[in-house]
Amino acid sequence: MGLIAVGINHKTAPVTIRERVSFAPERLTSALQDLTASSVISEAAILSTCNRTELVCCADKLNSDVVIDWFEHYHKLQSEDVRPYIYVHPEQKAVRHVLRVASGLDSLVLGEPQILGQIKDAYAKARDAGTIGKLLGRLFQHTFSVAKQVRTDTAIGSSPVSVAFAAVSLAKQIFSNFDKQTALLIGAGETVELAARHLAASGIGRIIIANRTVEKAHTLAQEFDGYAIALNEIPAHLAEADIVISSTASPLPILGKGATESALKKRRHRPILMIDIAVPRDIETEVGELEDVYLYTVDDLQEIIDEGLKSRQEAAKQAEEIIDTQVAHFMGWIKSLSSVATIQQFRSQADAIREAELEKAIRRLNAGDNPDQVLQKLAHGLTNKFTHTPSTQMRQAGYEGREGLLDAARELFQLKHSDN
Repeated sequence: MGLIAVGINHKTAPVTIRERVSFAPERLTSALQDLTASSVISEAAILSTCNRTELVCCADKLNSDVVIDWFEHYHKLQSEDVRPYIYVHPEQKAVRHVLRVASGLDSLVLGEPQILGQIKDAYAKARDAGTIGKLLGRLFQHTFSVAKQVRTDTAIGSSPVSVAFAAVSLAKQIFSNFDKQTALLIGAGETVELAARHLAASGIGRIIIANRTVEKAHTLAQEFDGYAIALNEIPAHLAEADIVISSTASPLPILGKGATESALKKRRHRPILMIDIAVPRDIETEVGELEDVYLYTVDDLQEIIDEGLKSRQEAAKQAEEIIDTQVAHFMGWIKSLSSVATIQQFRSQADAIREAELEKAIRRLNAGDNPDQVLQKLAHGLTNKFTHTPSTQMRQAGYEGREGLLDAARELFQLKHSDN
C-alpha cells in the first residue's frame, strides 16, 4: 500500500492553468468517487483552492501515471497542457508535503493559517464521500496534530507579513481595549476584506464598510455583523471611527482635512488612527498634520512587514525540524502495518494453545483429579507448547551458525547474551 501526492500550485503553474484544473465544490464528491472507482486507487482526498489543486491518494501499486491520467481526463486536458506544471511526491515525500502545506510552509504567504481549514474541509468531504480509509484517515489526523504543534511551538503565524495584517497589528498596538473600538474600512476589495477578517479575529468592537457600490459593501459587512455606507456618507460617520483603513482604486483622495477636522471636534479630539494602504493615496497628506490623527501609509507599514517576514522565516526553520520528526513518526507507523498480520497470527496460535490446554485441565478437574496437580500440569503444558517451536528454531539456527536469527530472538524475548 503506497501514498502519493500529485498536484499543481502557485509555484509551478500560472493562474490560467490553475483555474482550469480546479474542482467545483458541488462536483467534489462525484470526482472523488470516480477517482477511487478503479481497482488501483483505494483512498483519495482532493484539496482545491485558488492557489493549489492536489490529489492525495493511497494506491495498491504506486503509479503516478494512473493519477495524472485521471486528472487530465477529468478536466478534458491534453498532457502537454498540464504535465509540465505537475509535481509528484511519493511515499515519505508525500507525507512531508502534506505536513508542510498544512503548516503554511508552502503557502503564497508564509505561515498563513487559512490553508489548515481548507485541508480540514477537504478531509471532511472525502470522508463523507467514502474515500477515506485507514491510511489517509491516520495521515490527516496526524497532519492536523502537527499543524497545531507548529502553531503552538513556533511564531510562524504571529508576525505580520501582509499589508492588511500589518495594518491590524499596528492598530492593536495602539488600542488596548480593541473590543470597544470602531473600525471604518474604505473600499471592498481583497485587501479590505482581509483587513476585516483580521479585525474580526482580533475582537474589534464594530466594523463599518464604505464603498462606491453599497451592495458590495453590504455583502461584506454582513459577514462581520457590520453595516455598509456609501462613500459620500463617510463624513457623517467618520466621528464614530477610532480606526480608519482605506484601500480603493480611486485616482483622487477620498478623505480630506476638512472632513477629518469636523470629525475630531465631534469626538472631542479623541485620536484617530488612519492607515492609507491605497496607491494612489486615499487620504490627503495634510490630514497627517492634524494633532489628533496618526496617519500611516503603505510605505510606513513596509518595515513592519519586513520584520514580520524575517520572524516567520526563523520560525519556519523550527517548523521544518518539527516536521522532520513527525514524518519519521508517521513512516514508522506505516512500516509497523506490515507486522500486524504476523502479530494476529501469533496471537491466534497462542489462543489455540491456551484453549487446548485449558480444555484438558477442565476435563481432569471434572474427573476428580487433584486441583493443585491440574494447575501444575496446565502451567507445565502451556510453557512447553509456547516455547517448543521457538526453542527448536533457535537450536537449528545455532547448528547452522545463523547468528542473526539468534540476535533477533534475544531482542524479541529480551534475553541477555550468554557465551555458554
